[in-house]
Amino acid sequence: MSKGNSTKITDELYRYMLDHNPPLDAVQRGLVARTYAKFPDVAGMQSAEEQGPLLAFLVRLTGARLIVEVGTFTGFSALSMAQALPADGRLIACDVSEEWTAYGREAWEEAGVADRIELRIAPALETLRAMPAEPHIDMAYVDADKESQISYWEELVPRLRPGGLIVTDNTLYHGTVLDESATGSAAGVRAFNDHVAADPRMDSVLLAISDGLTLSRKR
Repeated sequence: MSKGNSTKITDELYRYMLDHNPPLDAVQRGLVARTYAKFPDVAGMQSAEEQGPLLAFLVRLTGARLIVEVGTFTGFSALSMAQALPADGRLIACDVSEEWTAYGREAWEEAGVADRIELRIAPALETLRAMPAEPHIDMAYVDADKESQISYWEELVPRLRPGGLIVTDNTLYHGTVLDESATGSAAGVRAFNDHVAADPRMDSVLLAISDGLTLSRKR
């Protein structure tokens, strides 16, 4: 098997890529900086810088009006998507931490998109199961606990409109998906990737973006 024309992403090349993507605005940059300053030990949970413009691009590409986010952390990804929504669009953000999401609330207010974001502090499965059962979601972004990914998927897919999109982060999980003896989160991601690849309801592609990003479109 050949992996084709592979390019090693050096620090310099990564900077070049960011310089040729839509730049983060002042609110986004401020939120990223506060996240690393306040939560240095877990700041890696924040979506990568290049994912903000990508998520916004996907919102506009799909014409999404209702987005569900599973795992909000300090709110960078929610901010990026909400900024791309139409004025009457809505994003339901699911998280369990008032502490982390408080930073997101501040940034959403500062950016003028707080009225588009409904933050629900509760286990995400409870939030998803309380939603209408019929297809009504245009796009979902999943970046939460990896052991529950299949459960999130199974709640989201039936509620996704035909042509709707699920974006799942960390699907390469630092390369540990290659370890067949993996446990915990790595095992959860391995099982999720197999589950997604075999799901006849969806068309999916796993991309080597940041820590792995899977795009799945409902047939």
